[in-house]
Amino acid sequence: MLLNPGTTCWRVAPSPRAAVLVDTADYFDAARSSMFKARRSIHLLNWAFEAQTPFRPAPGGGAAPEDRIGGFLKDLAVAKPELDIRLLCWKSALPIAATQDFFPWRDRLFFAGSGVKFRLDGRLPMGACHHQKAIVIDDALAFCGGADFGPDRWDTPLHLDADPRRRKSPTSKSYFCARHEVMGLIEGPPAAALGELFRERWLRKTGESLPPAQTGEASDLWPDGVEPAFTNVAAGFSRTSAAWRDYPEVREVEALSLAMITGARRSIYMENQYFTSPVIAEALAARLAATEGPEVVIVSPRRSPSWFDQMTMDRTRSRFIGRLRSADVHGRFRAYFPLTAAGAPIIVHAKLAIIDDCLLRIGSANINNRSMGFDTECDLSLEAEGETAEASRTAIAAIRAELVGHWLGCPARAVAEAMEKEGGLGAAIEALRAAGAGRLSPIEPAPLGALATLIAKYHLGDPASPADSWRPWRRRAHLEASAEAVRARLAMSFAHMP
Repeated sequence: MLLNPGTTCWRVAPSPRAAVLVDTADYFDAARSSMFKARRSIHLLNWAFEAQTPFRPAPGGGAAPEDRIGGFLKDLAVAKPELDIRLLCWKSALPIAATQDFFPWRDRLFFAGSGVKFRLDGRLPMGACHHQKAIVIDDALAFCGGADFGPDRWDTPLHLDADPRRRKSPTSKSYFCARHEVMGLIEGPPAAALGELFRERWLRKTGESLPPAQTGEASDLWPDGVEPAFTNVAAGFSRTSAAWRDYPEVREVEALSLAMITGARRSIYMENQYFTSPVIAEALAARLAATEGPEVVIVSPRRSPSWFDQMTMDRTRSRFIGRLRSADVHGRFRAYFPLTAAGAPIIVHAKLAIIDDCLLRIGSANINNRSMGFDTECDLSLEAEGETAEASRTAIAAIRAELVGHWLGCPARAVAEAMEKEGGLGAAIEALRAAGAGRLSPIEPAPLGALATLIAKYHLGDPASPADSWRPWRRRAHLEASAEAVRARLAMSFAHMP
């Protein structure tokens, strides 16, 4: 097993049902359905949260107050006064809050005097952020993944060009970019564990200790219209948390990332906004250099939406991609960015990895230094183990085919058939692209100028821990040593594998 409590994950328990929600149109609908059924508690963790986010935006982004997340929660608190509704959102730094139109701060005024308890959480090292995204309902059902609540998050798997529901206002001619997110849905003991995580965060912020939800008689919170993809599947949570005051460092996300790469036999498929971690790059490079190893396919945006990330994360990603291309002596590595049908960029904000047909991971963590040791993260993994292993493997393979198909604009069945015919995921994608499914384009390492080289060399804007957050020279030395240790260990393990 890749999920091992105490090393690669915090908790693991069977989930009676689980599902994967691709893009936020389905996620917002499912979240609303399950929250409406809540009887005891609704607890939300978010990096960002905008109360005016519509569940189902009309053309121009319009919606009635009760059809927006903030109004919906306030109305629910009135209709069910016994319901404990709490939101914990990162207290973003002023420059970042300005780019968000200050909505995390305005949310405090929106919820003031209501039955919804809203808090901004800044209890973490300077420069770090709380990046977890989850909803826990009655400690019995939970959503976990990479999506926040914001009007610019909404999209469908079609990623339509000029979708009027992504228009910034009824009179505006500009649109929010097409955007890709993935969320996991679980129930039972894993949801209770995520409820415990929320209570730990709430205690850390407020000093208030919350009791677990009293489950009492059974209540089916499963969202209407969602078919479970898994039954009785092993579900585990992996966290990142920086050392801060009396709180210890937690690096389960990094440990699981390395274990997944080491354990892969046939394929590694990753979707992520950022690929900058040299430790992860070296682990992947070692597998690519081995005579017998998995193929590696990554999907990432063509460029980051913000200027700051373009200057920092995108430049360093070029070195990440270049390192893997140089290690790929057997032709098993491919990197792509997705486009809409008209050639517009799609923001890949999902944080997903699929290892063979054995493990599916969805969460908040990027493949960058911050997510491995500096920010607060939580990833959900579903692993094919036990009596339901075969059914879980089938479900994982189907979800991978669905994701790749939605990128290429072809049915999941066509992806599965191409994989069978071509003998692998990368070859299948190339065959489908050659046949006209051209919405995935290769990412090539960009040449770096003097400033970009400096940024990438010292990973500016991407700390690995509080110890180097304001000391980039220390960060560089630490990352080089960690990458060398991974390189040596994995090269010895796999270079001569028969």
